[in-house]
Amino acid sequence: MKLSQPVDYLKRKARLLSRQERIPLHAALDRIAAEEGFRSWGLLMARAPSIAGELYSRLETGDLVLLGARPGLGKTLMGLKLAVEAVRSGRRSVFFTLEYAEKDVLGRLRAIGIDRRQLGASFDYDCSDAINADYIATTLAAAPGGTLAVIDYLQLLDQRRENPDLNSQVQVLKAFAQRQGVVLVFLSQIDRRFEALGKELPDLSDIRLPNALDLSLFSKACFMNGAEYSFQALQ
Repeated sequence: MKLSQPVDYLKRKARLLSRQERIPLHAALDRIAAEEGFRSWGLLMARAPSIAGELYSRLETGDLVLLGARPGLGKTLMGLKLAVEAVRSGRRSVFFTLEYAEKDVLGRLRAIGIDRRQLGASFDYDCSDAINADYIATTLAAAPGGTLAVIDYLQLLDQRRENPDLNSQVQVLKAFAQRQGVVLVFLSQIDRRFEALGKELPDLSDIRLPNALDLSLFSKACFMNGAEYSFQALQ
């Protein structure tokens, strides 16, 4: 059964209902589940697609996607889960990382229950120190439409002085994604001040930007904090 809205929206609806009617959250969740045709929230969650599956289903060719979270809260694992979802959907995926070595990528795949060999030739990873916009575009030059590439992570693309500035690189990748018909997911750091603001989830204002970047270049964004997440279209 297809949900009327993503799970995160339904959770927020339940929290609002709980406050408005002064009922326990579990009761509000069950009421929302009933509106969706389930006898309980537990049954709804059992039938709902995984978060990664839900996010992947909302991506379109040409998208540039921001995936942001504070360190240690699962953005790398979510990036890999999206890559796995692409393979399961019959697409190709590539994980570009300036953060991790090969053994780390394989270890994180195992952490989500995936053996690299399960993905076959439809998945690849690249741990080169030379990764930048031109490198990514060249590597994906022959990629079929619908290919998903994860870039780990946004703020490292211009760490080498010889690389173009971050804004120029994202502009290049936006044009490439639209021309090639691929999806590019950028893992992104969140400014540490977020933890002191008492917000439930980060948003665009919390993206850590040591260098200038026009965030309107991105078409979609997903933010994570613990088990909570939000997804929004930016264009």
